[in-house]
Amino acid sequence: MSGYVGRAVLDLFIPRLCVVCGRSLSLREDHICLDCLADLPRTYYSNMPRNKMADRLNDLIQRDLEEPEPYSYATSLFYYRASTGYRDITKGLKYRGDISSGRFFSRMLAEEIAGSALYSNVDTVIPVPLHWTRRWSRGYNQAEVIGETIAMRLGASFRRDILKRHRRTKTQTKISIERKEANVSDAFRLKKGADLSGCRHILLVDDVFTTGATVNSCRKALRGLVDSGVRISVATLACVGN
Repeated sequence: MSGYVGRAVLDLFIPRLCVVCGRSLSLREDHICLDCLADLPRTYYSNMPRNKMADRLNDLIQRDLEEPEPYSYATSLFYYRASTGYRDITKGLKYRGDISSGRFFSRMLAEEIAGSALYSNVDTVIPVPLHWTRRWSRGYNQAEVIGETIAMRLGASFRRDILKRHRRTKTQTKISIERKEANVSDAFRLKKGADLSGCRHILLVDDVFTTGATVNSCRKALRGLVDSGVRISVATLACVGN
């Protein structure tokens, strides 16, 4: 009860607002109001071995596949729709430093993944890295916030010591679909001393999935460290399209 009293007092001076619609939150609401939560455009991809997001990713993989490898599972918490307030869930985390909200929605995604048999053997979670200049200016990597939360829930190893973005790329949201793949081509490399010995299922984590070009570029780099028998899957907070 004392927690609610303290929150009520704080809300008088610093009102907490719904990240989607902006209205004041009640004592029992966190980051998102119940109405917006009920309408959250969830994908429910975590229990679907084949879905539109996974198909897009695997179509990219098949184009340059040299030898067979396990189908890459892919999941997202919700559909990204630029015309609605739900876009502010990922934008708040990425551009406004809203890490608390980011962790809240990451826990929702983590619970979905933890309840799925598809991801039951995930033992390694790797965030898509930022270029060091962008991470320095921002102060954090949004993919690490999401990935660390998921890894903790799965009891998996969280590895930020594997991949690096060796050249700074243009923001993917500001270029055409046709140029996205070229923008991130060969942008990621393995860090010196990177070792993934014994891993069976890697989960690559990012904030938003659009064409799959970024995570596929990361996957290519990881294939220099793990053989084709290791499954590399993807999880993001949001996915463009439905």
